[in-house]
Amino acid sequence: MNSSITSFMRNFFSRALTIIFFGLAIILVISLFTNAVQGLIAQSDLTEILLKSINTGIIALAVFELALIINKEYSEPGEDDNKNAIETLRGTLPRFIGTVCVALSLEGLIMVIKYSQLDLAGNLYYPVAIITSTALLLSSLALFLYLTDKQK
Repeated sequence: MNSSITSFMRNFFSRALTIIFFGLAIILVISLFTNAVQGLIAQSDLTEILLKSINTGIIALAVFELALIINKEYSEPGEDDNKNAIETLRGTLPRFIGTVCVALSLEGLIMVIKYSQLDLAGNLYYPVAIITSTALLLSSLALFLYLTDKQK
């Protein structure tokens, strides 16, 4: 009885969250195109339009990837019964953290480009902090994968 309730709840919430995140990704892509068209109609700076579009696209990609991970890892019944928590995390974390690291790296680089164009060199602390945090996150993932490797 307890196993069937757990399985139902896991399946229900994984599907609900997958639908929510897919919906958010679609909304972000629509927002990307809407803002780009509005910027072009208003004859805004093309570089600023492109940077904002890339920024929104990166966020949409991260949300889409999160939806895919939730759908793959949690909605399929019975596959996780033989895995322990570490094996599940070893399969899920690298993919998601890789996507987050790409998104954060691009965000930091976009901020560097934006601040250099606006002559705001004093604000370069923010993109440097983002890129440093990305490196720390990727290093932490590597350490986690090394420490949880079974072939020692």
